[in-house]
Amino acid sequence: MGNRGMEELIPLVNKLQDAFSSIGQACNLDLPQIAVVGGQSAGKSSVLENFVGRDFLPRGSGIVTRRPLVLQLISASAEWAEFLHCKGKKFTDFDEVRQEIEGETDRVTGANKGISPVPINLRVYSPNVLNLTLIDLPGITKVPVGDQPADIEQQIRDMIMQFITRESCLILAVTPANTDLANSDALKLAKDVDPQGLRTIGVITKLDLMDEGTDARDVLENKLLPLRRGYIGVVNRSQKDIDGKKDIKAALEAERKFFFSHPSYRHMADKMGTPRLQKVLNQQLTNHIRDTLPAFRSKLQSQLLALDKEAEEYRGYRPDDPSRKTKQLLQMVQQFSVDFEKRIEGSGDQVDTVELSGGAKINRIFHERFPFELVKMECDEKEMRREISYAIKNIHGIRTGLFTPDMAFEAIVKKQIIKLKEPCVKCVDMVIQELINTVRQCSNKLECFPRLREETERIVTSHIRDRESRAKEQVLLVIDIQLSYINTNHEDFIGFANAQQRSSQTNKSQSSATNQVIRKGWLTINNISIMKGGAKEYWFVLTAESLSWFKDDEEKEKKYMLPLDNLKVRDVEKSFMSSKHIFSIFNTESRNVYKDNRTLELACDSQDDVDSWKSSLLRAGVYPEKTTTVESETTTTSDNFSMDPQLERKVETIRNLVDSYMAIVNKCIRDLMPKAIMHLMINNVKEFINAELLAQLYSAGDQNALMDESQEQAQRRDEVLRTHQALKEALAIIGDISTSTITVPMPPPVDSSWVGGSGGGRRSPPPSPTAPRRMSAGQRPAPRGAPPPPNRPGPLGPFNNSAESPQAPSRPNRAPPSIPSRRPPPSPTRQVPP
Repeated sequence: MGNRGMEELIPLVNKLQDAFSSIGQACNLDLPQIAVVGGQSAGKSSVLENFVGRDFLPRGSGIVTRRPLVLQLISASAEWAEFLHCKGKKFTDFDEVRQEIEGETDRVTGANKGISPVPINLRVYSPNVLNLTLIDLPGITKVPVGDQPADIEQQIRDMIMQFITRESCLILAVTPANTDLANSDALKLAKDVDPQGLRTIGVITKLDLMDEGTDARDVLENKLLPLRRGYIGVVNRSQKDIDGKKDIKAALEAERKFFFSHPSYRHMADKMGTPRLQKVLNQQLTNHIRDTLPAFRSKLQSQLLALDKEAEEYRGYRPDDPSRKTKQLLQMVQQFSVDFEKRIEGSGDQVDTVELSGGAKINRIFHERFPFELVKMECDEKEMRREISYAIKNIHGIRTGLFTPDMAFEAIVKKQIIKLKEPCVKCVDMVIQELINTVRQCSNKLECFPRLREETERIVTSHIRDRESRAKEQVLLVIDIQLSYINTNHEDFIGFANAQQRSSQTNKSQSSATNQVIRKGWLTINNISIMKGGAKEYWFVLTAESLSWFKDDEEKEKKYMLPLDNLKVRDVEKSFMSSKHIFSIFNTESRNVYKDNRTLELACDSQDDVDSWKSSLLRAGVYPEKTTTVESETTTTSDNFSMDPQLERKVETIRNLVDSYMAIVNKCIRDLMPKAIMHLMINNVKEFINAELLAQLYSAGDQNALMDESQEQAQRRDEVLRTHQALKEALAIIGDISTSTITVPMPPPVDSSWVGGSGGGRRSPPPSPTAPRRMSAGQRPAPRGAPPPPNRPGPLGPFNNSAESPQAPSRPNRAPPSIPSRRPPPSPTRQVPP
C-alpha cells in the first residue's frame, strides 16, 4: 500500500535532516504538514487510526480533541510508538499509547474537558504505514461543556487557524456524509485560509450511514459542491465495531467491499477508500517538498560559496607547524597595519555605513569639537570690560592717565591666550582616545590568537601613551610661543589708530549680518503646556540677531522670532522619563522669553546635538550662564556706575584691539593644532605599526606561544569543515530527491463559491437535463413542493445532527419509496476482486 516515489522521498529528506543534525544545526526545510479539520464525531480519529493500522486514540469522551495531536507516521520494520515528552521510551502496546494521551491531556487541560493549544507529539513506527505527518485538531464545537470557557468556539477556531494559516500546510477537511455538506465548518475554515483551494482535500466519512435511497455520488465525482482537489470517500468503523474490537485490517477490507459492491460507487471504487487517500496525500506532500527544494538549494549554494574560501584555508591545516606560525604572524601584523591605515585615512572598499570610523571621528574632533571648545573659552562682554577697566586702573595707579595704556592690552591678550591651553590639551586627549579605540577595533581580527592580540594592543597602546606626553608638550609650546611675543604689526591686526573707528564699523557689520544664517535644524520646544498641545517639534533658524522657528523646513509659516539681546544659555538636567537632551534659553533681565514663559526649553536627540547648538549660539553672541558670587556682582555693579566716559572709551578701544588680536591667534591655533597632532601622533603611530611592531612582537617573548590559537578558533575551524561537508552532502541529496520523484500537476480551478453559503447552499446544475436527480451528502428526498422534514440539517450543519448516533443508521421520517428521485435499478453486480 502506498506509492514508491514517496517511500523513496522521505528517507532522502530524513538524510538531509540528519546531515544538519550531525553538525548541530537545524534543517530549515519547511516540510508541509497535513492538518485534519472537522467537527466533533466527524470521523477524524477513525481516519487517523486507519493510517496507523492500530486502535490507539481515546474514544467516547473526546479527550484527544482538547489538544492538537501531531502524528508522525514513519515506515519501519517493527511497530512501536514514541512521545516527544517521553523521549527514548518505546510504547509497543497501543492501549498504553491511549492511556498516555489521556494522561498528558489531563496534565495540561485538567480532567473536565478543558482545552489547550499545546500539541501532543506522537511518532508511530510501523511497516503498515506510509511516511506522513498529520495534525489532528480539536473538533469544532459551539456549546461549552464542563470547564470549557464560554467562547469555546472562538478559541478552537483560533487554535485551528494557528496551524492551517501556514502556506505549507495541507488541509484535510473531514465531513460526515449524513450532514449537509454546504454547511461544513471544516470546508468553511479551509476556504477562509485557502480561497483558491490549492491545499484543501475533502474527505467524506460515514457513507454507509446515509439514508436509503440517497448517496454522495455527485459529491465524490466533484460535480456537486466541487473542490479543486476533489473529494475522497472513506468508510470507518462504527462505534459498535470499535466496542467489539473489530480489527482495522478487517475494517479496511470491509471498506473495500463496500465500494466495490455499492451500485453508486463501484465505478470509482479504485479512487475511494483509505489506501487511495494515503496515496493522494503522499503525492501532495511530494509536490510541496519539490516546490520547496529550489529555494532551499539556492540557500545552501550561497552558504557553501561563502564557506569555500575559509574551508580551503583550513583544509590540511596543522596548528603546531612552526613555519605556518611564522608565516601567519607576518600576515596578521601586515593585515593589522593595513586595517589601521584604512580606518584612519579612509578607504573606498568595505565602507562602514553604521558608524563613523576612527579617521572620520578625528576629523570631527579637529573641525567641530575643537572649535567648539575654543568658543566656549570666550568670556561674556561684561566680564571682559570689567577686566579691562581693572587693568587700566591698576596700570595708572594713583595717577590719572591721559592715554590708553598698551600694557593693559597685552595683559588681557596674554590672559586670553593662556585660556587656550585647556581646549588644546583636551583636543589631544580626544584624539588619543579615538586612536586607542581604532587599535582595539583593528585587533578584533586577531581574536583567534588571544596572546598575539593582547601583545599587539599593549605595544601599540604604550607607544600612543608615550607620544601623548610629547604631543602635549609641543601643543603647550605653541601656546607659549604665542605668549612670548605679541605681534601688533600683524597684517590682520587693526592697530590703535583704527580701534576708535571699530565701534561704528562693528555696528554697520552687525546690521549687515542680520540675515546671515548660522544654523538650521529641528528642535523640540519642551515646555509648552499640555493644554496647548504639549511638546512640539519645529524647524529652527539661527541668525546673528535672532532665533526663529517655523512649522516645517519649507520656512513658509513662521511661528515666532526671538531677538538674541540679553539672552543666555543654561543646561537642564535630563528627566529619567524622557529620552531627549535639553538646554534652555533665558533673559538676563528676568523678562519672559517666549509668550508667558521665562525660559525656552529646547530638546535634542543626543548630547552631541546639544553641544553643537550651544556652539552655534555662542557664535551668535548667546553665552552660557556663569555662576557668580553676590560680592562680585555687587562690585561689578558699583564699578559700572563709577566708570567715567573717558575710561569707557579706553575700555572700548582695548576691547576692539583684544578682539582683533585674539581672532588672529584663534585662527593660527585652529590651523596649527590639527597639523601638530597629525604629525606628532597619528603619522608617527602609523609609521611605528608599519616599521617596528613586528620587531617589538619578536622581542616580547616566545613567538610560538603568541601564535597559539584559542579554543574558540579550533572549534570554529572544525565547525567550518563539518558544515562545508554537510552542505555538499545536502546538495547531493537534493539532487537525488529531484531525480527520484515526479510532480503531479495541479487540478484546474473550480467554482467553490458555495462554501460558506446559506443553509441549503447553492447547487450546481446536474450534468444533463435528462439525468436522474441525485442527492448530495446529507440531503433527503422529499415530494416536490413539500416543506423540508423537521430533522433536516439547518444552518449549523453537523451541530444539528449531533443527536444522531453512529450506532443507529436508520432515521425516522424516511422519504416514501415511490419518490421520483429514487436512483434507477443498478447494473449487474460487479465481481469484487480478491
